[in-house]
Amino acid sequence: MADISDSAARAARDLRVVFSRLRRRIREVAQDADLSPSQESALTLVGKHGAATASALAAAEGVRPQSMAVTLAALERHGLVRRAPDPDDGRRQLVTLTDTGRARVEGNRQVREEWLARAFQDRYTEEERRTVLTALELLERLSAP
Repeated sequence: MADISDSAARAARDLRVVFSRLRRRIREVAQDADLSPSQESALTLVGKHGAATASALAAAEGVRPQSMAVTLAALERHGLVRRAPDPDDGRRQLVTLTDTGRARVEGNRQVREEWLARAFQDRYTEEERRTVLTALELLERLSAP
């Protein structure tokens, strides 16, 4: 890291730490006591991807297919996901949200957004919120290819 400035290294480190803490806090806000963090994550993933195979969900989540199968079985027992034969390949099953699962994902998303908006409203001045918005525009460059 000899060619990286101290400010760039500090920004990278501090950003990673702050984002990790913020992600953890946002997860806690809507955390359901009856689901594990991996189940919550998989439920959200199914909501984002729509109909998907367990192996595709495992790849997207970065876990082994066997682990995803266990997680999906638990979500199915809770009535949050269902499996149905893939119309294009009857050997595979597609996982989708049930109405209950969809309501839960949407409810969690709304709770998280409301908590974050309230936190910005209560903890920051208008000028500070504008600074955050400007910083987010700059940080958007990090996600560009």
